[in-house]
Amino acid sequence: MSGRADARRNRDKVLAAARAALAGGGESLAMGAVARAAGVGVGTLYRHFPTREALVEAVYDAELEDVTGSAATLLEQSPPDVALRAWLDRYAMFLATKRGMMDTLRSTFAAGRIGPQTRERVAAALGAILDSGARAGTLRADVDPDDVTTMLHGIFLTAGGDPERTGRMLSLLADALRAR
Repeated sequence: MSGRADARRNRDKVLAAARAALAGGGESLAMGAVARAAGVGVGTLYRHFPTREALVEAVYDAELEDVTGSAATLLEQSPPDVALRAWLDRYAMFLATKRGMMDTLRSTFAAGRIGPQTRERVAAALGAILDSGARAGTLRADVDPDDVTTMLHGIFLTAGGDPERTGRMLSLLADALRAR
């Protein structure tokens, strides 16, 4: 195995270990524990992620990629209106698991390193679903994906982490996006 492939494999192992450590929604991410769980030395971890914040940002980015990338898969498996509702639930789950990371992510948002890109990626995923639904006649054709992204963020901010309330509000949003 080449040095580059080895480095990539180690980076992936560190990311997987960090994802597992953060999966419980907690804020604890001890770098030494992550390195041990990944089966790499602490030096290897720090070569890839020089700070705890850099590691948390990488986990966030990888998980966001999973969520936004799932739009295409959901569209392959279901009609657009069904895919939309499933994607909204998946995005809600993604955000719910980030609550524990928020203290660390705040500085990243403040620095502008992930906020604008997150919004663009979410709007692009929603845009793909909305476009497909407009073509199929199941979702409204007059909706701007960025407007839906704004509404989504409003839902998550006002629902206060209550899964039932979030679900009800997402159902209302999905219904509002259906073609009449």
